[in-house]
Amino acid sequence: MWGKHFIANIRGSSYGQSLIKNENHIKTFCKSLVERIEMKAYGDPILEHFAAHNPDAGGYTLLQLIETSNISAHFVDKNGDIYLDVFSCKDFEESVVLKVVEEFWQPQKVEHHLIIRQA
Repeated sequence: MWGKHFIANIRGSSYGQSLIKNENHIKTFCKSLVERIEMKAYGDPILEHFAAHNPDAGGYTLLQLIETSNISAHFVDKNGDIYLDVFSCKDFEESVVLKVVEEFWQPQKVEHHLIIRQA
């Protein structure tokens, strides 16, 4: 295996849209996710608010480099959806990613896929 790519479409946080717009909550989520899947962060997470001109897409985008690749996500202000990607050439448990998502966001629905990349 060259790498594992876990992709999740996280629909509608039960905590409401206020946490989707909360920079500190997003950073805490990221740090917890990195720790719980036993990765090593490379620097602090990058978090920027994008697409303010487009109310259907606007929200924070997160990028966290990890020693074995990266974690990225986009948080949509309008509807509370989150689009999360975790890619690593070090193995991790997808079930742990889903537990962290549930704890931090209490989504209404999560659709997820796993891609195993070969060298």
